[in-house]
Amino acid sequence: MKALTYNEFGGNDRFEITDREMPHIGPDTLVVRVVAAGLNPVDYKVREGYLQGLLDVQLPAVPGWDVAGVVEKVGLDTPEFQVGDPVLAYARADVVSGGSVAEYMAVPVRTATRKPEGLEFTAAAAIPLTGLTALQAIERSAVGEGSTVLIHGAAGGVGSFGVQLARLRGARVIGTASERNHDYLRELGAEPVVYGDGLADRVREIAAEGVDVVLDFAGGSSLDSTNDLLREGGVVTSIADPRAASEFGGNYIWVRPDASQLAELARLAADGSLRVEVAETFPLDDAAAAYARLEEGHTRGKIVVTV
Repeated sequence: MKALTYNEFGGNDRFEITDREMPHIGPDTLVVRVVAAGLNPVDYKVREGYLQGLLDVQLPAVPGWDVAGVVEKVGLDTPEFQVGDPVLAYARADVVSGGSVAEYMAVPVRTATRKPEGLEFTAAAAIPLTGLTALQAIERSAVGEGSTVLIHGAAGGVGSFGVQLARLRGARVIGTASERNHDYLRELGAEPVVYGDGLADRVREIAAEGVDVVLDFAGGSSLDSTNDLLREGGVVTSIADPRAASEFGGNYIWVRPDASQLAELARLAADGSLRVEVAETFPLDDAAAAYARLEEGHTRGKIVVTV
């Protein structure tokens, strides 16, 4: 099969399209014929070697954890699925080796759910990592009816889902973003504010009593204004800054595969309750260029490789 691979850690120039053996199928594994693969910044951070202390990588490796496709083979103990089922998955395995930017992928059954009718494969592939990250952050923070939530990085891949999911739970959402993304955030249901110096004052202008929840999907200095904005008993959750836990007593999280949560996200996207922003698609042969575009850091919405 054809796949995007890298044989040593480093930059985008390490990528090449190669022929690889078909993935091995275990007893609780599906072999999925990939139709679309969603790209995430963590993919190239792994390739650059930044996460070697956290994740084991077996070289040569294929990047990608987000996948949408069709079941080609089923393992010995996978009664949930049959050959021909359309599926999507956040298919993160214990060892980074055989990813989704390929013609076929081995998918742990615990990570997969059926793709609903009405949800296109490209949109399905754009959901898993970012959608699950947002949903798990919201659940860990107990966002609900009447909550006032401040989301840092609200126009990004995770933030866009976070805004919508918080609004679906009845929360008021204030989102930080550059001014060019403010109309987009309004469309999603958030009240936009510009990030940077003076953020606390700008938030207080529209939420004088502060906020119940801070969701940090941006990192950097985002949490610097937290003491000025968080109400007593409020919750801070971050995917990028350990201070959320060490300084504010909240949650510092790493997204986990969860098939039932992914099914919920897919259902919401299929019925139109959750907007999935696909910025651009690339064919497999141009997958290295797709990652180069992602690494520029200026894309709103997900980049998807189609196979």
